[in-house]
Amino acid sequence: MLVAAAICPCPPLLVPEVAAGAAPELDGLRAACLDAVGVLAAARPDRLIVLGPAEQAGRGPHPQGALGSFRGFGVDLEVSLGAADDEAPERELPPSLAVGAWLLTRADWDDAPVEGLGVGEPLTRDRCLPVGRELAASAPRIALLVMGDGSARRSVKAPGYFDERAEGFDAAAARALGSADTAALTALDEELAADLQASGRACWQVLAGAAQGADLRGELLHEEAPYGVGYFVAAWS
Repeated sequence: MLVAAAICPCPPLLVPEVAAGAAPELDGLRAACLDAVGVLAAARPDRLIVLGPAEQAGRGPHPQGALGSFRGFGVDLEVSLGAADDEAPERELPPSLAVGAWLLTRADWDDAPVEGLGVGEPLTRDRCLPVGRELAASAPRIALLVMGDGSARRSVKAPGYFDERAEGFDAAAARALGSADTAALTALDEELAADLQASGRACWQVLAGAAQGADLRGELLHEEAPYGVGYFVAAWS
């Protein structure tokens, strides 16, 4: 069953080497993410699964030791999903899981075996919920690190330009994540999320499926929208 979850955003800019001179702007966000990962460690899970949005090539399971890099963002930096073994898998982590792996490295994670799951952003809620239930049933004590961003249309300088619906969508998502409200997460509008380029929607709905019946409590640790993108950090335990 699910015993804890941490919800974090997944911009590569979270990695200071990628952000370069702008790195201090996200110091508060990084600190909150590490606090959320600490909640996972305190729950003493048998297994940690990192979820993140992924394009077709990165979807599906990624075993412990899978490698990711930030070379596509101009930085020669490689990360491993948990402890790497002698024969690392050939398939590279998608960017969202690479950011998750980087967070775990920063947190010195060695509390449980780690796996990854790349989730397609178009995945419907009717498919997300059973995926979550399967994850929760895969070990006696499961923890999830759920990567994903809110709307990318919060301002005219945002990646998707300004959409007046973005702030309301993000406010609803933040309330649901901060209160561990699985019904509200399940109710997030798929088409609206796609219009607003909210990459976290499907992963959040997988989390909703995993948390059904777990009676977890949530806390919103951080919320901001730099660069016109909604970033939320929450912890469930």
